[in-house]
Amino acid sequence: MITCDFQLRGDVSLCEYLYSTIKDQVRSGSLKEGEKLPSKRSLASHLGVSVITVANAYARLISEGYMYSVEKKGFFVASDYVDVPEALQHVEQTRSGAGSEDFARETSVNSGKRKLLADFRTNSINVEKFPFSVWNAAMRDVLKEPHESLLRSPPPQGVYELRCEIAKYLRCFRDMDVDPSQIIIGAGTEYITFIVVSLFGRNAVYCVENPGYRKIASVFQMNGARCVPVNVDDEGIDVRAVRESGASVVHVSPSHHFPTGTVMSLNRRLELLSWAAADENHFIIEDDYDSEFRFTGRPLETLFGAASKSVIACGKGAGHVIYTNTFSKTLSPSYRISYMVLPPHLAEKFRKNASFLTCPVSVFEQSALSRFMQNGSYEKHIIRMKNYYRNLRNSLIQSISASPLSHVLSIREQNAGLHFLLEFNVPVSGKQLQRRFLENGLDIPLLSEYWIGDGLNELDKPVFVMNYSGISREVIPEAVARMNSAVKTLL
Repeated sequence: MITCDFQLRGDVSLCEYLYSTIKDQVRSGSLKEGEKLPSKRSLASHLGVSVITVANAYARLISEGYMYSVEKKGFFVASDYVDVPEALQHVEQTRSGAGSEDFARETSVNSGKRKLLADFRTNSINVEKFPFSVWNAAMRDVLKEPHESLLRSPPPQGVYELRCEIAKYLRCFRDMDVDPSQIIIGAGTEYITFIVVSLFGRNAVYCVENPGYRKIASVFQMNGARCVPVNVDDEGIDVRAVRESGASVVHVSPSHHFPTGTVMSLNRRLELLSWAAADENHFIIEDDYDSEFRFTGRPLETLFGAASKSVIACGKGAGHVIYTNTFSKTLSPSYRISYMVLPPHLAEKFRKNASFLTCPVSVFEQSALSRFMQNGSYEKHIIRMKNYYRNLRNSLIQSISASPLSHVLSIREQNAGLHFLLEFNVPVSGKQLQRRFLENGLDIPLLSEYWIGDGLNELDKPVFVMNYSGISREVIPEAVARMNSAVKTLL
């Protein structure tokens, strides 16, 4: 059994100290190659620590290659880990030249940033919830069956096996009848948007939701396209304004709009589909970002799925909706794999005009994700994360509702997605309140920051966007207390 004297850990966390102890024993040979390690629960009981502490230490050791797991058999010491010399960890300190100076300046700037208790701005995830061991097993499975395709450039539309798995997933969970030949895999929003502009041309007018995800508008403009922001109300994007704009392509997020959280009404969906079906050059880009995290009721039908069944679309709607989604929220923002589903005629146009392109995601990553989905791990991970985020969301909302803040704010949320809105009824500006929050270690963006273009400096009442996916449950009581303290100092 592994021994670990936590009295010697000093200021180091239990998890970090346990990780270092096991790593040192592997590197020294005290733990032999192929040796079976105790289960997480067994080691936690032996050391008198939580199972979470052991799980996090194991996950890090697996991700760094010191150990691996075998389903239903346990954990084992790896035989092929790479031992990096200590000197390499300090090589940047001894290098000279502009590169190291830039690094030093960047480090200096970052170290000077205010220490935050809770970051409600960044759409991050809790890294401790990432299934490192299962993901590592998927990568090992790919490498166990080496194939020459792993060393080749990926095909323009992406690896066929992954496209098959995505098609199965969409059929089962989004009720979309999709063929793998319609799917294009890319690296993030930028690449997908580039493909869209290449299909419709720079002379087309593109509408985006306002307020909205400003990066979408920026990427359209960066590709030389004209972008028109159209206001979103309580039912979704204003379709009348879309018509008046002269746009031929509109980008929407009907299932859960960011940042307002609005769910597009049925009437507005039918109106938008009718607009698309009325002209062969009209197209809808449906962004289904974070739709996996709907906490009550049945998943909402996609526009892509509705168009193929809609009577009002006269059978043409299915050819006028492009569906897009990403794995960045369900897996990790650093895991930049996104995809879109094109109508058959546009998929054929892509193959005809863009066959020279190479998919920007490596074959190895795509193959690992394909294996991860094929063995059911992706579905299980989403279920776990959905439960985790539901509990995290409920804890945060309940804590706010039970605090004195409840007398000066209202919570606007749709039981879906990884953010909600806080509207304050206080006689101060949003920027004043935001500065006071930041002084208390809380970074919370204003809704007005997501306004695209001119015409809005600040809303009548301060409204904040609570991106809660990256915070830990433990900081919620203190974060709410600091929020309350910040508000009190201004009243």
